Amino acid sequence: MMPRRRLAPLLLAASALFALPAGAETVAITGGTLAIGDGSPPIARGTVVLRDGRVVAAGAGIAPPAGARVIDATGQWIAAGIVAGFTDLGIVGVEGVEQTNDAMAKRSPFSAALDVAPAASGSIFAGQGAVIDLGADMDAVTKPRAFQFVEFGETGAARAGGSRLATFALFRNALAQAREFARNPAAFDGNSKESLLTRADAAALGPVLNGQMPLLVHVERASDILAVLALRQDYPALRLVLVGASEGWRVAQQIAAARVPVIAAALADLPESFEQMAATQSNVGRMARAGVRVAISSVDASEPHNEARLTQMAGNLVALTRVPGATGLDWGAAFAAITSRPAEAVGMGGEIGSLRPGRRADVVLWDGDPLELASAPVAVFIDGVRQPLANHQSQLRKRYLNAAPGALPKAYER
Repeated sequence: MMPRRRLAPLLLAASALFALPAGAETVAITGGTLAIGDGSPPIARGTVVLRDGRVVAAGAGIAPPAGARVIDATGQWIAAGIVAGFTDLGIVGVEGVEQTNDAMAKRSPFSAALDVAPAASGSIFAGQGAVIDLGADMDAVTKPRAFQFVEFGETGAARAGGSRLATFALFRNALAQAREFARNPAAFDGNSKESLLTRADAAALGPVLNGQMPLLVHVERASDILAVLALRQDYPALRLVLVGASEGWRVAQQIAAARVPVIAAALADLPESFEQMAATQSNVGRMARAGVRVAISSVDASEPHNEARLTQMAGNLVALTRVPGATGLDWGAAFAAITSRPAEAVGMGGEIGSLRPGRRADVVLWDGDPLELASAPVAVFIDGVRQPLANHQSQLRKRYLNAAPGALPKAYER
């Protein structure tokens, strides 16, 4: 995770921009190469059946139900919707334009209580993230307040007074105050000089304390990762998820033993900070080989809004398996790293991220292998509803492809 870019905690289910009204139609997509997204290899001539916005069946040798609308996907790929493990999509429009950038609540007194917004200035807590989809209805939120996010490492140290030691002391003190609030809300004084939390912040950390809400922790350095894992000694109910973890490969055995999932950058191999000195492209592969449940995200990409490149990043991890001395992922594991693994990390694996029966019917038809750079989506379903594929880029291309001389749009008038 780039320490110089603060990213709002969100999850992205499927990959579309606009949606249509939902229906109760049964759809069978047949004949394509099926990528379920659960880590299994692709299935030739597979079928997926969708009904009432859910997956009914997916696999080989499945006959379409009577009355189902059949879509022939021969020569194409039928794949689970992509899940962007960590993104600021919807929070940041243009980073340099304050009016479109909600990524910092600098003057807010709140931190942990912020809902789908990153940290208030001076706090290690970055607020509560949500799981969203990209359907074209106005209700994008699949699950609000899905997890809490906190900064450790260099960024957390800067916010806690300049020391990693202060970060852990601040975190433990905040959880202690949240515990006091949970025991006796009426007696809690969030306005005192000794209080690190407002009443709203203390209440927001309650579900983290009792394990109802996952805690996503941005941490990069191996020693910091071990210190985060050790927090469970005092707070055993914490549902930790590591974000970033550039040096995770160095302590992969300990992460696996603690059964803590990781949402890592796919190919971060440059020491952009002192806490990333041991960064390597083999980080994800080495952690997975040690038994860590690893998802990847675009958080370390050099430019914002790189969610569309997640499939390319996963494909590069497959390519690493053919590089002497490098460690990557096989195809099924790489695809799971951008589908089921990030969903599972925040407790949504039973809803999104794969085409296993009962999951939401988020399906993408590709004209080729989705992890190949030249492949493109040809159809997208979110909750079983087919989506139009128009976007700003395609609309602008259509508008200006054959531009003729004439009056400028009103935006150009003085």
